Amino acid sequence: MPGTMMMLLTVIPALCLSLGTFAYGQQIDSKHLKCLVCRTTIDEVETELGKIDPTASIDVGNYRLDATGNVKKKTIPLARSEVHISDMLDSICKKLDDYVRARYKSTGELTILRIMSPDGGMNPDFSKVDIVQDEDLNKSLKFYCEGIVEEFEDDIVKLFSQGERDIDVKVCTDVAQFCSDTPSEDVDNSFEEKDEL
Repeated sequence: MPGTMMMLLTVIPALCLSLGTFAYGQQIDSKHLKCLVCRTTIDEVETELGKIDPTASIDVGNYRLDATGNVKKKTIPLARSEVHISDMLDSICKKLDDYVRARYKSTGELTILRIMSPDGGMNPDFSKVDIVQDEDLNKSLKFYCEGIVEEFEDDIVKLFSQGERDIDVKVCTDVAQFCSDTPSEDVDNSFEEKDEL
């Protein structure tokens, strides 16, 4: 009897694990998930910077005197301030708590979706997906975000402060090498685009 009990204790967890994989589809590729999180993080930074009053500015410079006795400083838009962008990155990953993993019903493609749309309603894309439940209640999304920000903060700050375009591609594909294709193939932000119209 003890041998049978021991065998059951080893078989049941393995069975549950395989049923869990079957119930939720294929295993999640961590590199692909990092790609999605990276692009979502960049989108969130862009959204937050877009909320800043375009007329808001900040003086930057070293506040030292030049040869003629003038202070060397210049005024730049607040949204392009390296210090402001860096400060924003310290809290940006909290926004990933508002996202869930999901798979599109039509293709089985993995995505991460914001639970609520920007206007406060339920994300209309939920009808197109099956939510992927996981044991960490999607806390790994925030964890991946924090790792990305920690490792690539200098690149992110530099690109945003220079006003570059396609920062998600430059960071997530070119620098971090999490993504190997275009953003439109990985992330469906259609509900966000509709809200802007």
